[in-house]
Amino acid sequence: MKISSSKIRLNIIKNSNKTNTPHLGSCLSCVDLINCIYQRMNLKKIQDNSIDRDRFFLSKGHAAPALFITLNLYNLISDELLNDYGKDGSYLAEHPPAPGFINGIEAATGSLGHGLSLAVGVYQAAIIKNIHFNTYVLLGDGECNEGTVWEAALYAGSRNFKNLCVLIDFNKWQATGRSNEINNLNNLKEKWESFGWHGCEINGHDTNEINKSLDLVGKVDKPVAIIANTVKGKGVSFMEDDNNWHYRIPSEEEVALAEKELGFSNEK
Repeated sequence: MKISSSKIRLNIIKNSNKTNTPHLGSCLSCVDLINCIYQRMNLKKIQDNSIDRDRFFLSKGHAAPALFITLNLYNLISDELLNDYGKDGSYLAEHPPAPGFINGIEAATGSLGHGLSLAVGVYQAAIIKNIHFNTYVLLGDGECNEGTVWEAALYAGSRNFKNLCVLIDFNKWQATGRSNEINNLNNLKEKWESFGWHGCEINGHDTNEINKSLDLVGKVDKPVAIIANTVKGKGVSFMEDDNNWHYRIPSEEEVALAEKELGFSNEK
């Protein structure tokens, strides 16, 4: 089953307008990464909450709408539940909820820097129990400022957790400015390699490059760190590389313009 990234982007934009929730640019930059991961996961095992299912941790929890809408389009979240997004009493808020409520959501994230630590703990427990699965973690580039990221990276690298993969959504922005101006994030590939990981640097919107790098998980004798160069607000010209869309909500007119650019001008 394959869903187009353009369809995911359109639904994210409509959701932001409908629910008046932010972080649109951060969602759009990581769509291709999340989509490629779910295209290779066993969805039936996720639906059944199988113990040996592959795990995906959205460490940059403010991109939760990208995850929720992907899960919805892959029939892992119902339309009814998605329509409750942001309402009082809903399981779906601006960040992922605690695990156990929705299959496919492995951790409550949003306090940045903790998703990788959680994933490494789950991976270590699986080794102890002799259970085998792949674990994927999506980090933001600004999130790599957090010391907990590097503590977890050092632990995983020193133990050659070869079925563990980190993808860094390197869209070059943080909440208040350019990532490299706030903290020096140059040479991310070399940084991860120095912690014992197999590093790749790719175009984070090229599905061939994404899939080629994901194919390495479990094939090399190290965890894999994918530095995915992305564009904040990807897919809509007036949103791309504009950090105002970290907090801005699109108007009805802007939704219509985005819809046309994404190739769905006749979609209702």
